[in-house]
Amino acid sequence: MKKILLVFDGAHFSEGAFKMVNFLNEQEQMLVTGAFLQPIDYRDVVGYSSMGAASPVSVTPYPTDESAISKNMAKFEERCKHAGMEFRTHRDTEMFALEELQKESRFADLMILSSELFYDNISKDQPNDYLKKILRQTECPIILVPENYALPTKVLLAYDGKPDAVFAIKQFTYLFPHFYQWDTKLITLEEDGEDFPHQQLIEELAAKHFANLTMEMINDETKKTFHTWIKSHKEYMLVAGSFGRTELSNIFSKSFVSDVIKEHSIAVFVAHK
Repeated sequence: MKKILLVFDGAHFSEGAFKMVNFLNEQEQMLVTGAFLQPIDYRDVVGYSSMGAASPVSVTPYPTDESAISKNMAKFEERCKHAGMEFRTHRDTEMFALEELQKESRFADLMILSSELFYDNISKDQPNDYLKKILRQTECPIILVPENYALPTKVLLAYDGKPDAVFAIKQFTYLFPHFYQWDTKLITLEEDGEDFPHQQLIEELAAKHFANLTMEMINDETKKTFHTWIKSHKEYMLVAGSFGRTELSNIFSKSFVSDVIKEHSIAVFVAHK
């Protein structure tokens, strides 16, 4: 049994995130921990005076709607009972919300949250600064989901030969071995006439975890229409090794994944070392 951390922030209850966790629990029973966060992280608003770090400037606390959080916790518990899921609830309403969430992720196999609603009171332009921070800081893989999407039946592996990309693929297979039969497409970008990066090695690995694997090198012309292709293939879940400490240089960089998240079309699995 695995532990999933299902994240709700402020007054939001993400139907999309709960839909995904319910789907995964139907494949394999999980322990689902609902983490309910306050509506702002005070690391971003606490300043320091000219006296130095020892003299923090006081700030007026952002109003936390305790009744909304309590209502969402009750809704979560009711939904879990109805679905027959084992669950826990954590009310993480400390001053430093993202720090609490990072600590929670250390003790989870997987985190699920809404790529559309996560702290949209800070910015609706996703991924906003809060989402980018937790993507960098998380200590477990994350599935990001829009609010309206089709449950995945196929896998799209974003591969560039870099360690984070391979790490993400392995984490996905370890977490979801029961998706072995799903149609799986592994894609990489053709750059400066170079060959498929470490083709034999990645094929040896991926073919043992995905029974229906195809591999494709995307040329520069195809890259231009790739986001349009994704929008018309909503049955895929994208697997990407991004938002780690190192920068990636090609189509599977943070900018590529950010664009997919921004479009709110498909679920995205992200993992990094």
